[in-house]
Amino acid sequence: MSNKVNSYGWKALMGSAVGYAMDGFDLLILGFMLSAISADLSLSPTQAGSLVTWTLIGAVAGGIIFGALSDKYGRVRVLTWTIVLFAVFTGLCAFAQGYWDLLIYRTIAGIGLGGEFGIGMALAAEAWPARHRAKASSYVALGWQVGVLAAALLTPLLLPIIGWRGMFLVGIFPAFVAWYLRAKLHEPEVFVQKQAEVATGKRQSPFKLLIKDVATAKVSLGVVVLTSVQNFGYYGIMIWLPNFLSKQLGFSLTKSGVWTAVTVCGMMAGIWIFGRLADRIGRKPSFLLFQIGAVISIIAYSQLTDPAIMLFAGAALGMFVNGMMGGYGALMSEAYPTEARATAQNVLFNLGRAVGGFGPVIVGAVVSAYSFKIAIALLAVIYVIDMIATVFLIPELKGKALK
Repeated sequence: MSNKVNSYGWKALMGSAVGYAMDGFDLLILGFMLSAISADLSLSPTQAGSLVTWTLIGAVAGGIIFGALSDKYGRVRVLTWTIVLFAVFTGLCAFAQGYWDLLIYRTIAGIGLGGEFGIGMALAAEAWPARHRAKASSYVALGWQVGVLAAALLTPLLLPIIGWRGMFLVGIFPAFVAWYLRAKLHEPEVFVQKQAEVATGKRQSPFKLLIKDVATAKVSLGVVVLTSVQNFGYYGIMIWLPNFLSKQLGFSLTKSGVWTAVTVCGMMAGIWIFGRLADRIGRKPSFLLFQIGAVISIIAYSQLTDPAIMLFAGAALGMFVNGMMGGYGALMSEAYPTEARATAQNVLFNLGRAVGGFGPVIVGAVVSAYSFKIAIALLAVIYVIDMIATVFLIPELKGKALK
C-alpha cells in the first residue's frame, strides 16, 4: 500500500469519527442530565447511576454482536445498522414515562452505540497506510471528544430551554450526519480481498481467532486490561467530577461545563499527540509514557484545593488519562487478521467498557464512604496495573502490514 492517504481514506475516517462523536455526545449529555431526569422521574441515586452502567452494558452486547457481523457482512453496511438502532432508541428516551422504560431504551441505544468504536476503527485502519495508522486511530478517537465537547458546551445552554427530553432528540442529529457520510462509502480493499479468499475456504469463528494460540491470548488479555483501566478511569472521572465541582466547590452548571470543556481539550491534545508519537517511536513506549503521566497527574490533582487551579489542571489530567485512546485502534488492527479485526476491536474494547461501567458506581461509593480526594487518588493505582500489563502482555506492532 502507498504511504499516501487517498480520498477514500479521508472519507472512511470522517464517517467513523462522526459516528464516534455521536456516541460521546450522547453519553456525556446523560451525565449532565442525571439530576434533571432524577427530579422529573423521581429516581434514586442508584437508579440514576444505573442508566449509565446499563448503557455501557448494552454497548458490550452491541460490540460483540455487531463486531462479528461486520467481519462477515462488511464494515460500512453494519455501521449503518448500528446507527439506525441507536437513533431510534435514543429518540424513544425523550418519551420515557418512568425508570424502567427509560432503562430499556438506554440499554438498547447502548447496543447500537457498542458497534461504533470497533467497526469505525477497523474501517479507518484498513483505509490508511501503515506509517499513518496510529494517526488515523487517533483521529477517530478525537471524534468522541468532539462529541463530548459539544455536549459540555450545548447542554448548559439548551437544557434549561428544551429540557432533558429535548436533549435526547438533539442527540439524534449526529446519527443522520454519520448515516449520510457512510452512504457514500464502499468496503475497504483489504476486506474485499479477504472475503474473496474466505469464500473459497472454510470461515473461522472470529471469536476463536482472538485466542487461537497462547501468544494471541496473551495480547487479548493485555488489551482487555488496558481498555478496562482506560474506561474505568475515564468514566469514573468524567461522570462524577461535574457533580463534585457543583456540590462540593459550588461550581454552577455553566462553570462545571467549562471545567469539562477544558479537561476535554486536554484529552484531545493527548489523543492527537499519542497518535503521532505511536507512529514515530512505537505503540508500547507511547503507552508506557502516558500511563506514567496518568499516575503522576492523578496524584497531583487529588491534592489540589483551589477551584481555579483545579479548573485548568484538568487539562493535564485529561491529556494523560485519555490520550491513550489514540492508540487502541491501531494496536488491535495490527494484532488481529481482517476476518476478526472488527470483532477484536469491539469485543475487547467493550469488555473494557463493561468493567469501566462500574467506575461511576465504585467512585461514587468511595466518595460516599470517604471523600472525593481518596477516590481519585485510588484511581492512580489502576494505572500501575496498566503499566505491568503493557510491559508483559503487549507486543510492539508498529508498521505491521494488515493481513
